[in-house]
Amino acid sequence: MLSTLMPREGRFFELFNQHAERCVEGSRQLAALMSNYADVEARQRGIDAIDIIEKAADKITHETVALLHKTFITPFDRETIHQLISQMDDILDLIQDVAESAMLYDLQRVTPEAQQLADLNQMCCDRVRTAVSLLPSMENADAILKICKEIDRLESDADRVMRSAMSKLFRDEADVRQLIKLKAIYELLESVSDKCEDVANMIEGVVLENA
Repeated sequence: MLSTLMPREGRFFELFNQHAERCVEGSRQLAALMSNYADVEARQRGIDAIDIIEKAADKITHETVALLHKTFITPFDRETIHQLISQMDDILDLIQDVAESAMLYDLQRVTPEAQQLADLNQMCCDRVRTAVSLLPSMENADAILKICKEIDRLESDADRVMRSAMSKLFRDEADVRQLIKLKAIYELLESVSDKCEDVANMIEGVVLENA
């Protein structure tokens, strides 16, 4: 098991779990923001909450990288550890980008497709958290690989939703400014699921190399 290789002071899996939990929290806040976007005060609270969550995740990332330099024996390849925590951090950076871009663009309304993309992102983040929680033991290899496939399926669903949303946007939206704003938001939302898939691919690689 990987956990037997990691020194007690390493805490890498604990830090992975903490960061994955922040990803879930951020995705939930974004999904709630998109589903209740017309409430201006609730929207601002959601944006502020995501900012706090992202900063907390940054601290976890920095702690992980610092620990990597201090730990002689790591549970798996050092570069993989660095890439995994960095890509998890990218998920929250993108979630924050969606929320802040909506505010900066003065987006006045969102579409059901944007809400659907946010919901799919939340499902992806939930599964990233579950896969990360199972990483300490390669006895969980089959379960982890199954979850990675689920993330891949959800990312494909997000691709289809975005393509349909873009088609509808260019076909039906008469306000050019609204079209440009929504196009950017769609692309950012879809990039969150892309990054979740990148994390799943990284986790899958760890399992295949160590199981």
